[in-house]
Amino acid sequence: MARIAVARIAIASSLIASISVPASALVGGAAVRDDEIGRAVITIVGSRGNFCSGTLIAPTLVLSAAHCVTPGASYKIVLYDAQRQPQLLAVKRVADHPQFNAQGIKAHRASADVALLQLADPLPGKAALPLGVPTEPFAAGQSYTVAGIGVAVRGDGKSGGTVRAASLVSTSHPGKLQIRLVDPATENTRDGLGACTGDSGGPVLQQQNGRNVVIGVVSWSTGAKNAAGCGGLTGVTPLTLYRDWILQTARAWGTPL
Repeated sequence: MARIAVARIAIASSLIASISVPASALVGGAAVRDDEIGRAVITIVGSRGNFCSGTLIAPTLVLSAAHCVTPGASYKIVLYDAQRQPQLLAVKRVADHPQFNAQGIKAHRASADVALLQLADPLPGKAALPLGVPTEPFAAGQSYTVAGIGVAVRGDGKSGGTVRAASLVSTSHPGKLQIRLVDPATENTRDGLGACTGDSGGPVLQQQNGRNVVIGVVSWSTGAKNAAGCGGLTGVTPLTLYRDWILQTARAWGTPL
C-alpha cells in the first residue's frame, strides 16, 4: 500500500499541476527545513489520489485546508523512515469548517478553508507548533513564513515530499478573511517563491514574541501576473475567524489545545 500511495502522490502532482486548482509546494528555490517547522509539517494523502500538507498543532491533531478533505474519501498520513521509505498511518476522523465553500476557494474568494484531522497515535519524530491568529492591524508588506511538502518544480511529482519554507509578504489589502502573499523579490511580476501542488493546507506562520505561531493555512496559488500555476500569489486563509471552531472541535474530540 505504501508504494501505491507514493505512486498516487506523483500522479496527483502531474495532474493537478496541469490545471488551475486551489493551492497548487513551494517553488522558486525555497529552503528545505528540518527545524521545528520541518518537524511539524506532514503529508496527507487521500484515497482519490490527492495529496496535501498539514501541520501538527497537538500530538494527535493536524490542521489543514478544508478543500483537501473532500467528503466520501479516506485519508492517511505519510511518514518517512530514516531510509526515506514511506509508511501509511491511520487518520481517526476528519472535520471541515461548516462554512467552507469549495466553489469560493476555486475562484480564489475567501472561505472557511480550514479542516482538522485526528490521528490514532502521535507521530514519532514530529512535534507540534503553537496555534494563534495574525497580528492586527493588517497591512501590506507584513512578513509571513509559508511551509509545505509540495513540488519544488511545477509538474514534477518527484520534487515533492520534502518540507520547504519561504518568507513572503502580504500584498494588496490583507484582512481577517484572506491574505495574499507574494515573493518580495519578484512581486508577482515574474516567477518567484510561492505555493504549488501539494502545499494546500500547509502552515502560514508569523513571528510572535520570538516564536513561530501558526496563523493560517495555504488555500490557493497563481503563477506570475495571476496566471495559472505557481510562483505568483499564495492565497492564505487566516485563522482569525476560525480559531474558536478549531478549539471547540479539538475539545469535543478529547484533544484540547
